[in-house]
Amino acid sequence: MSGLELSEELEELRRTVEAFAHDVVAPVIGDYYERHEFPYDLVAEMGRMGLFGLPFPEEYGGMGGDLTALCVAIEELARVDSSVAITLEAGVGLGANPLHKFGSEEQKREWLPRLCRGEVLGGFGLTEPGGGSDAGATRTTARLDGEHWVINGSKSFITNSGTDITGFVIVTAVTGEKPAGGKEISAILVPSGTPGFTVAPAYSKVGWNASDTHELAFSDVRVPAANLVGERGRGYAQFLQILDEGRIAISALATGLAQGCVDESVRYAQQREAFGAPIGSYQGVSFLVADMEVRAHSSRLLWRDAASRLAAGRPYKRAASIAKLYSSEAAMDNARYATQVHGGYGFMNEFPVGRFYRDAKILEIGEGTSEVQRMLIARDLGL
Repeated sequence: MSGLELSEELEELRRTVEAFAHDVVAPVIGDYYERHEFPYDLVAEMGRMGLFGLPFPEEYGGMGGDLTALCVAIEELARVDSSVAITLEAGVGLGANPLHKFGSEEQKREWLPRLCRGEVLGGFGLTEPGGGSDAGATRTTARLDGEHWVINGSKSFITNSGTDITGFVIVTAVTGEKPAGGKEISAILVPSGTPGFTVAPAYSKVGWNASDTHELAFSDVRVPAANLVGERGRGYAQFLQILDEGRIAISALATGLAQGCVDESVRYAQQREAFGAPIGSYQGVSFLVADMEVRAHSSRLLWRDAASRLAAGRPYKRAASIAKLYSSEAAMDNARYATQVHGGYGFMNEFPVGRFYRDAKILEIGEGTSEVQRMLIARDLGL
């Protein structure tokens, strides 16, 4: 079996999540989306299924899997809806994974079991209003005052940061200056409800409308010194590692959206008739759908290649950037073509492809823009 094929265990997981996505998520997610409402019941069911614990050790309540298992689940969810898929991706990859990789044993014991059960979500506070792709330009500060960090600043576009089950946000903050000059950036866990920690009203977004996203403000927020996650001064490096892995997961999400566009287009093209025949019988439509399938299939090979490299302990960062770049642009192209195949109905929110179209664009921006991916790939080539 090649590294790009699924094991019997992973194929069983894929089928299980596929059934959940089609039987449980698909019938209700459109209403959540239009109401801009977070789907707590779906998240709870995903927790009971063990999806939030897929890549974590059993000793912390996880399923003992790896990133590939998580990505398989994310792809199947995204074939039906990206809001649910990004809730899982961010909850695991951005909320729980920093604790698993860099947290103290006490932090892991306190938080990971609840995170794995989906009872609590964590946020990843990196992006700032004036920062964007320049994450190193962090302005949020944290200074030690006795046995506490005092945090001031703000973060923007933070997923899973304002739900009723959000337990904390891990934020990057400037904690001093490096001996050789430059900012010393550290990561600090801030529990929800801490005085001075304010969650702004939810953004009005183009897409991902059943996902939770907020701007955060920190005004003299005091948390124990023990809330430092990982080493002092290593926060920026830690988060870059998290993002490297996260790009594989986002690629899986983009692949799911791209494949969902194929699924819906094939179904519609077989049923919709024009000039006395199903529109799928005309090359103008069938060739569009064939090209969409090529993009979805290629995207799947790319994220699985990157994931297999990571699992084998081989260099994977370039492969992750390639996967993220290609699949996110493939998702955008497929969403555009799927909308075209559906004609006027593609512009109606009652059809999934209208939702897919609104959801696709952020994939070319979040967790490293397409421009950043091209920069990273070129740099890795020695340019």
